[in-house]
Amino acid sequence: MAIRFLMNLFFILTLIDVSAQPNVFILNGSHLQTIKNKLQQRDQETVILVDKLKKPADELLDMKLISVTDKSFVPASGNKHDYMSLAPYFWYDSTKPNGLPYMRKDGERNPEIYKITDHKYLSDLDNATQILSLAYYLTGEEKYAGKAASLLKHWFFDKDFKMNPNLDYAQAIPGKNNGRGIGIIETRSLTGIADAAGLLANSKAWTNSDTKSLQDWYAQFLNWMLTSKNGNDEHTAQNNHGTWFLVQAIDYALFTGNKSEALKLSEEGRDEIDRQITSEGKMPLELERTNALGYSTFNLDALFTLASLAEKSGVDLWHYKNVNGTGLQTILDWIIPYALDEKKWDYKQIVKYNNVELYPLLITAADKFKQPSYRTETNSITPPDNNVLIHLLFED
Repeated sequence: MAIRFLMNLFFILTLIDVSAQPNVFILNGSHLQTIKNKLQQRDQETVILVDKLKKPADELLDMKLISVTDKSFVPASGNKHDYMSLAPYFWYDSTKPNGLPYMRKDGERNPEIYKITDHKYLSDLDNATQILSLAYYLTGEEKYAGKAASLLKHWFFDKDFKMNPNLDYAQAIPGKNNGRGIGIIETRSLTGIADAAGLLANSKAWTNSDTKSLQDWYAQFLNWMLTSKNGNDEHTAQNNHGTWFLVQAIDYALFTGNKSEALKLSEEGRDEIDRQITSEGKMPLELERTNALGYSTFNLDALFTLASLAEKSGVDLWHYKNVNGTGLQTILDWIIPYALDEKKWDYKQIVKYNNVELYPLLITAADKFKQPSYRTETNSITPPDNNVLIHLLFED
């Protein structure tokens, strides 16, 4: 009897795919599954990459728990659980009484913004949970899942520290307002955090109940995005802000299982392509910025991410063309020669352009547009050796 039981158990285990694709939306689940399979087969290049990933993951095991309540400032609501931040490109105006209202200097970050820690801490949470959850998914070592879970629970669940699901007080301009819709761009880190939760599935530290609780929080935040004044302002933004709004909204709809909302929002992606891109592949509203090449790449990244998410709802934005006959590939083809210093940039770029930002877009384009030459273009770009995520997530 015992022998038959063990034989049946062995048969059941052989049917279980321990390397099944994780439930992720921004990351490429199929690629992650391939990496995990290679690691299990002890592929040497993969082993080296995962060992490099484990180094920062091990360092993060000592990371302190962080929260929106850690800030020394209090938003206009009087509630530290509300996220708050200052507009990065607005400065004290010495020609005005008390310097108010602040004046705009596009592309020049006011160091005052770093006095409020919410934006940095949310970015830190995204980075930490991404590294830790990847380390757990690939290695199965529970210490990484345990740390990621504790960070997530502290930020989203603990009643004394959790963030309220709104962005009413983000990117405020002193002397003008307590927050703006533009601030919603700061929560794009939440897309990576949702993927981290997917990578933690099946760990001892992160249960199905934890996933459900996080989905409930995201559902509340998505509702705020779609119904609040700040959310409506950002939803109708004509530049990269409108694109990143859709990226977030679709991602949160998918994460919470709201397929009908995800489909509706995905179809709006065509409007972004219709209104933002000229026949040449330029994005005029990004070219108005003082870091025009950087913002053009930034918006292309948003559009690629939007297309990837829309694809999960059955909407093809990769090959959609607007009335100018222009699509995502047109933008990329227009940007490439400037990003690789093959053409002189004729617009403003007041800080040094980092063409590494184009690297993952080229690899993605090679696959989506079936054009291997894009991958060849990456030979002109050298990602830093210590950027293990770009090597792990985008290279074969």
